[in-house]
Amino acid sequence: MAELAALEDPKAREVNERHGDDHGVNLGKLRALAKRLKTQQELAVRLWETGDTAARLLALLICRPKAFERDALDVMLREARTPKVHDWLVNYVVKKSPHAEELRSAWFADPDPVVASAGWALTTERVAKKPEGLDLAELLDVIEAEMKDAPDRLQWAMNHCLAQIGIEHAEYRTRALGIGERLEVLKDYPTSPGCTSPFAPVWITEMVRRRHG
Repeated sequence: MAELAALEDPKAREVNERHGDDHGVNLGKLRALAKRLKTQQELAVRLWETGDTAARLLALLICRPKAFERDALDVMLREARTPKVHDWLVNYVVKKSPHAEELRSAWFADPDPVVASAGWALTTERVAKKPEGLDLAELLDVIEAEMKDAPDRLQWAMNHCLAQIGIEHAEYRTRALGIGERLEVLKDYPTSPGCTSPFAPVWITEMVRRRHG
């Protein structure tokens, strides 16, 4: 904790806080610290229990994802209120857990939109890598009905799922493009030069173009 405190950088905090994250540690330095510590599950659990955002991010880098029980991951997700902790927990830990599919199903329709966004993120992963058993038409129905008015984090996750369906599954591409055009979610999102817009029709079209040269 003392070492993390010593890495505090006011400029890093300013940038992080603009994205809703309450810590001032440069992520490159945090990763370097994690690389030095290597995997230490017990230390990771203790760091998580501090509640400190930088400590939790470090914990997610040095933990052993398969060591967590399902209920522990559920509690951790509900405690992870800053975007970066939430994202790293889902991407670095839950996706590698044997409980990922069970948690995906449980979180998908959770009344808490931040928890539900994790369910959608795990669903998007399946759309891309293991779509067997998913009802893609039904997913598009839900997106069409609910994405426009969904809270920010949930809307972002649903939009990612919409784009992934359009990119990966040619038979649903026209419908996915049409939903994106009608709902106009993230149409005006500021995008840096050289980056692809998160507006689903632009995103889908660009990724398909790249794949087919």
